[in-house]
Amino acid sequence: MRYVRYLSNNVAHYGQVESNGSVRELSESPITGRPKVGASAGPLDKLTLLPPIEPAKIICVGLNYREHIKETNAATPEFPMLFMKPRTTLIGHGDAVVYPKISSVVHYEAELTIVIGKKARNVSEESALDYVFGYTAANDISARDWQRKEMAAGFLLRGKGFDTFCPIGPAIVTDIDASDLEITLRHNGEVKQHARTSDLLFSVPYLVANISQTLTLEPGDVILTGTPSGVGPIQPGDTTEVEIEKIGVLRNTVVAEE
Repeated sequence: MRYVRYLSNNVAHYGQVESNGSVRELSESPITGRPKVGASAGPLDKLTLLPPIEPAKIICVGLNYREHIKETNAATPEFPMLFMKPRTTLIGHGDAVVYPKISSVVHYEAELTIVIGKKARNVSEESALDYVFGYTAANDISARDWQRKEMAAGFLLRGKGFDTFCPIGPAIVTDIDASDLEITLRHNGEVKQHARTSDLLFSVPYLVANISQTLTLEPGDVILTGTPSGVGPIQPGDTTEVEIEKIGVLRNTVVAEE
């Protein structure tokens, strides 16, 4: 199944995407409830899309593609390198990434994103996928100048945490095998990142199980699983497209902070 959130008459709705590209309104969240399918909301490409989920926690993984580790000349992590983004980073498909006044080096990072479907604490790797509702795409926008200064001092927040620095969408897709999906990022139409999720150092089941040893994962939480090689800069006026096989295309423009 494929689910979206969209805006209609200034009210957020959940929707189910039909095979013909039309969207049917849902009575409630498909993650936390048992929604009834209602009337047609119109074609998907005519709707104003929102982030498909409102997560309580946005958990991210650094250095999790083998080729990206080589690209950065970093040591291979012994365990998932975790950090979090504030909820104010969240934007949807078609929204604008705001380039901060106080940064001069901002990069794109295409990422497969896990959407948690059930409360998970200390789950096993073997059962971890039972707690996954589905998957979506994300762009882990990063202010490298701030990130480098922070990491040199042993912490990380501002470099990943500016408002609008976490585009997610366009849809959540369920019942797919995420172990070997094609992932691509296009910058102004030019392919800059291209890999398969089989290059992940720590797999989806491992990440869910490992993170659940530290904190309780709740329905709607998301885990950005890391980015492939090929990260690079963006500027105001640019457009990025994150495309993940079986999930779709997440498109965002970049604007200067006013």
